[in-house]
Amino acid sequence: MSNSFTLPLRPAVEKAAREDALPIRIAQINAQRGSFRNVTEESLQAEIEAQKNGVEEKEGDGKELSDVDATDRLDLLYKRRADITQFALQAHMEAMFALDFISLLLSKHAPRQAELSMSPHLKQVAPTGSLSTDIIRIPERSEVAKQDRKTVSRGWKLESFNAAANKLLKSAARLEEEVAAETKYWGEVLTVKDKGWKVCRLPRERQALGVQYGFLEATPTFRDRGLASLRRAENGSLILDKGLVPSKARAIRVQVKRDGRTTGSSKLPTVSSNGEFSIEDRILQARDTLYEEELFHELSREARIMASQGVMTGQNIIQFQASEGQDIILELVDINEMWDDRSSESHVPEDDILSHGIAHSLRILLAYAHRQNLRRRRQIPPPLTLKKRPNPEYQILRPITGYLQHSSHVRSLEVFLKDVYRVLQSAGVDCRYNATPFSSINLSRNSGPSHTVEKIIKEFLSPFESNFSGTLATSASSFSIKVRTHMAPPSLGTDYEFSINLPSLPDVQAPARLGLKDEVESLIIHLITLDLVNLIPSLSPRPRTPIDGHILSDNTNAGLLWQPAFPHHGELRASYPDTGRSKKLALKLSSKELTIQSSWLSGLQMSGDELSRGQTTYSWKPDEDLMGAPGDILTLKEAVEAIFREGITAPES
Repeated sequence: MSNSFTLPLRPAVEKAAREDALPIRIAQINAQRGSFRNVTEESLQAEIEAQKNGVEEKEGDGKELSDVDATDRLDLLYKRRADITQFALQAHMEAMFALDFISLLLSKHAPRQAELSMSPHLKQVAPTGSLSTDIIRIPERSEVAKQDRKTVSRGWKLESFNAAANKLLKSAARLEEEVAAETKYWGEVLTVKDKGWKVCRLPRERQALGVQYGFLEATPTFRDRGLASLRRAENGSLILDKGLVPSKARAIRVQVKRDGRTTGSSKLPTVSSNGEFSIEDRILQARDTLYEEELFHELSREARIMASQGVMTGQNIIQFQASEGQDIILELVDINEMWDDRSSESHVPEDDILSHGIAHSLRILLAYAHRQNLRRRRQIPPPLTLKKRPNPEYQILRPITGYLQHSSHVRSLEVFLKDVYRVLQSAGVDCRYNATPFSSINLSRNSGPSHTVEKIIKEFLSPFESNFSGTLATSASSFSIKVRTHMAPPSLGTDYEFSINLPSLPDVQAPARLGLKDEVESLIIHLITLDLVNLIPSLSPRPRTPIDGHILSDNTNAGLLWQPAFPHHGELRASYPDTGRSKKLALKLSSKELTIQSSWLSGLQMSGDELSRGQTTYSWKPDEDLMGAPGDILTLKEAVEAIFREGITAPES
């Protein structure tokens, strides 16, 4: 043939009627290249260069093949012809296997024609006619069988439909119950949120909700325990999973004991008797229990550093002394196991009020500490250092013990001064005193925007101070006492600062500070005694004063000499130069009695009867008349005049 006929082996490429849409191209690019962020001009240029290099390498391989010598090229051709021959033989064997199979199958019906195409090996292995085919026809079924089959099929379908319907109905009922339970659950969750509680997701379980009832400014241990999960029960009701918070409600009980007998107790919160609580009640109970546990924890920490001040701690108990014979006990108790026994005959209403006030003060001081933590957290933090920041104890127990100690000392001093001045007033001595308890508390000086409760707490945390002032036996003599109580080192405890004014004894000065109550009482008695020793000479009769109807001469009155023999011990000496006689006056003062005893000095030339008749004792007690004194002498001045009269009218030696 002059003209060669070429037949293409590849299918003709049909041009698409229209170009691919933009979304298809974007999908292709994403599938081939990945994200568009990875397709850059540099990457495409690098790929083009790589393709060019690949083509050049292939061309280079062809050039290298032509450069191979004739011997190596002949070996290469032999290897390739062997490969082609092997593929051809394999194809020939597969064709012969197919021919043998068809020939054996046809040997059943045309053995002679089949034997011509069978291989000798097949003739030896398999006899002719051993493989055959047959057409199987399905027998026709009767109308009854067909009807039965339709009936069975319909029954299975109906049963399947009924089962599906029942499942759908059950699913619908279950879905309805689930919807009702979910509605109830979310309704109670919204009720909790509307009450003001913070509802949030749990940090470690994001698919669950929780309620924050704790205090964010508490210590980390109690802050983490203040989050409870809100679980859903089967009926949709809300379950509060309080976690580490105990199931029993607990609270701090304050008891006042006098001489080992309970005389006062604070009131514990009440719980429901039937055990039914709403979700809000359970949240409130969990919050209060957590708050009480944190309060007792902080009290225990503070009590350990106050062990030197007599504060004792035990398991769920703290005890300290408020005053002499009066102890305060703080206990962490279960509310359900306690009962209110304040109606007992041994309880004192004042002690119940005291215990109730202490319980309220403890909780208010902890809330104030939380507020201080919040203010401190809002400020700019200090620079970071390698040294660990200290975690000081809250001031909760120290202010209360300081207040009780200061109040006890002030009441004791006030009662003592009251008794002493009543004794002096019963003797006719004109003296007065003024008491200003807790003069350091002044709410007007805190003029900032703080709340009234915060102002009171700030004053409560400051050192307590009370003032006492008054006159002694004479109006010119006076004293003042400042009672201060500190609950922080270095001046720990209560001290008394004295200031006195004794014009008659300018050299006498009181100590600057005293720390014991007995020393203060002894000093006051001593000062009043000194002032009385200086007052008695001025109470004796003046010249020209009639005594028993006689007017004494000026020389006689001028001859009476008073000398403080031992003024610090309350002793005076009255000398009568005209008669040569002397008497001794011994003055004793206490909070219960004032006594003046006069006696002749033993150096006089007098008989025993005369000495015994010259000994006279006068005493005064609070709100009572003169006791143990003769006549109608009722005042100190009249007693001094009587002693003077005895020296004038006594017989000469």
